[in-house]
Amino acid sequence: MDSVSQIALGAAVSVAVMGRHTSLGRAALWGAVCGTLPDLDALIDHGDAVRNMVLHRAATHAPFYLVLAAPLLAALIAVLHGEVRLFRRWWLAVTLVLITHPLLDVMTIYGTQLGLPFTNHPYGVGSIFIIDPLYTLPLVVGVIAALRLPDDDGLRWNLAGIALSCLYLAWGFTMQQQVRGTAAQQLQAQGLPVEHLLATPTPFNSLLWRVVAVTPEAYFEGFRSILDGDEAIRFVRHERHPALYEALREHEPVARIAAFSHGFFAMQEQGGQVLISDLRMGQAPYFFFTFAVANTDDGAAPTPASPQPLRWRPPAAAGMAWLGRRIFDPKLPAPELR
Repeated sequence: MDSVSQIALGAAVSVAVMGRHTSLGRAALWGAVCGTLPDLDALIDHGDAVRNMVLHRAATHAPFYLVLAAPLLAALIAVLHGEVRLFRRWWLAVTLVLITHPLLDVMTIYGTQLGLPFTNHPYGVGSIFIIDPLYTLPLVVGVIAALRLPDDDGLRWNLAGIALSCLYLAWGFTMQQQVRGTAAQQLQAQGLPVEHLLATPTPFNSLLWRVVAVTPEAYFEGFRSILDGDEAIRFVRHERHPALYEALREHEPVARIAAFSHGFFAMQEQGGQVLISDLRMGQAPYFFFTFAVANTDDGAAPTPASPQPLRWRPPAAAGMAWLGRRIFDPKLPAPELR
C-alpha cells in the first residue's frame, strides 16, 4: 500500500496497544515511524531495474525478520523516553505495527515475500488497489480522534477506524471472488484455454475491476463493475508473442519477471528492442513495469541486454474520466489509451 496508508495503520495500531499507558502522541508517532520502516528497502540498489522490482518487499517485509527486529526497536523507544517499565507493551506495539505492514501489502497485487527465509514466493492477493481512500480514511479519522477527544472516547474511535478498515479489506476480497467467478464462467463458456486468471480493482476504488485472462498465445483484458448485473464482460485480445519468450526465457531479467508475475506477462518487439511487461499493474498498452530486455536487428535472433525500464504513463485525465463513467455504464467501451 501507499506510505500514507501504512503510516496511518501503524499509528492506529500503536495507539490501540499503548492506550493511555504513554502519551498518545508518542504512541502515534512511533507507530507511524515503524509502520513505514519496511518500505525503506526501496532505497536499496540491487544492481538493475528488474532486480530492484522483484526484490522490493523481500526481507524487510518478512514477519520472521520483523519479529526479531521488534524487541530491539522497542527497547530503543523505551529507553529513549524513560519508559523501561513499559518495554513489554512497546514490544507488543512495535511487533504488531511491523507485521501488519506486510500483511496489508500482501492484499495488493504486487508480490510480498512473506515466507522468507523459508521461501521467496511473492504473495499477492490483489483485492485492493495500492491507493484506496476508503481504506485509509477511517484509520486517519480514528487516530486524529484519539489525539483530540478526552478520556476513552478517542480510543474507541481509533478502534472503530481499525475495524472499518478491516471490514473494507473483507469487502474487497469478497467482491474480487465474485468478479473472478463471473469471469471464469464466461471464459469457460467461450472455450478459451485460460492458464491464469486475475481480477484486481481499478485505481482508487473497489467497484470497478480489471480482469486479465492469460492463454499460451495471448492475454484478454476486460472490465467488470459490481453494478453490471447480467452484462457480459467484454474482453479484448492482445498478443503475448510466446516466440520471443522462448528465445529469451533463460535471460535472467525475463526469467525473473515471468516468475514474479506468476505468468501474467507479455512480450513484444518495438523499435529494435524486445520488451517484457508485468500485466498485473496498469492497462493495455501501458503497464507500470515494462522493461527493454533485448535488442533485435533485421530479423536476427534477439540479443539479451541489460534491462532498462520504460517510463510509460497513460493519459491520466482521460483514464480517470472513463473510470468514473464505466462504473455505472456496462456498455461503455474501454478507452484506447495511446
